[in-house]
Amino acid sequence: MAALLLGLAGLAASAIGIAVQVMPRRFSASQRQQIMSWEALHRWRDLTAGQIFPRTLSYKLPGYAFDATRGLDLTARRIAIGSQTGCAAATEPAAAAVLRRQGCQEMLRATYTDATRSLVVTIGVAVMPSPQAVLTSSAALSGHSSLNPGVRPLAFPGTLAAEFGPRQRQLSVAVKGGNYLVMSVAGYTDGRPTAPVSSDTYADDEMLSFTMGLAHAVAAPLSQPVARPACPGTPGC
Repeated sequence: MAALLLGLAGLAASAIGIAVQVMPRRFSASQRQQIMSWEALHRWRDLTAGQIFPRTLSYKLPGYAFDATRGLDLTARRIAIGSQTGCAAATEPAAAAVLRRQGCQEMLRATYTDATRSLVVTIGVAVMPSPQAVLTSSAALSGHSSLNPGVRPLAFPGTLAAEFGPRQRQLSVAVKGGNYLVMSVAGYTDGRPTAPVSSDTYADDEMLSFTMGLAHAVAAPLSQPVARPACPGTPGC
C-alpha cells in the first residue's frame, strides 16, 4: 500500500510538471516591461522603408493662414528615401552632440515636397534607446529660433530637392514619438538661401504646418503603444 501511494504521488508530481511545461508562459511585471521596451525599440526594423516613409502624407493648412474659417487638407509626396546612416552624419554638429550623449543608434531620412511643389522637407527618424532619451534630446534641441539644430537636408539630383542643402534651411522642428525623435527641416524648391520666414506671415504658417504635419504623421505609427505581451506569440514564449 505504501509503495502504491508513493507511486501515485510520483505520477501526480510528473503530471503537474508536464502541465506546467505545456501551459503558456507567464511573465512578471518586470519581464513584460522589458519585452515591451524591446519591441518598441526594434519596431523600425519590423517596418519597411515605405511604411516608415509612405509615398504620400497628409497635413493640414490652418484656416487662419488664408483668412478662412476652416483649414485645408493637403497631401505631400515623397521624393525619395535615403540610405540608413549614423546619427552624426545625418545631423548638424550641435544636434549630433546631443544625440550622441543620449545614445542615438541610427538615423533614417526621406525628403518630401508639398502640395504646391514649392517647398521641400527632409524628415529624419532618430532611433533612441528609450523614451527618456527622446525627451532629453528634444528639450536640448528646443529653443526660440525657427532654425534649431536638427537633421541635415537630404537632396536628390534631378528632383525638386536637387538644391536643398544646409544653406537652404528655412525651418527646423522636432517631435517626440516613443523611442524615436522625428526631426524635420524645410526649404524652398528653388534653392533660395536661408531668409527670415516670419517676414511673410502666410509663408510662415504654410511652412510650419507642412513641416510639423509631416513630422507628426511619421511619428504616429512609430509611437503606437506596444501590445501587452502574452504567450503564445511573444518573443521569449
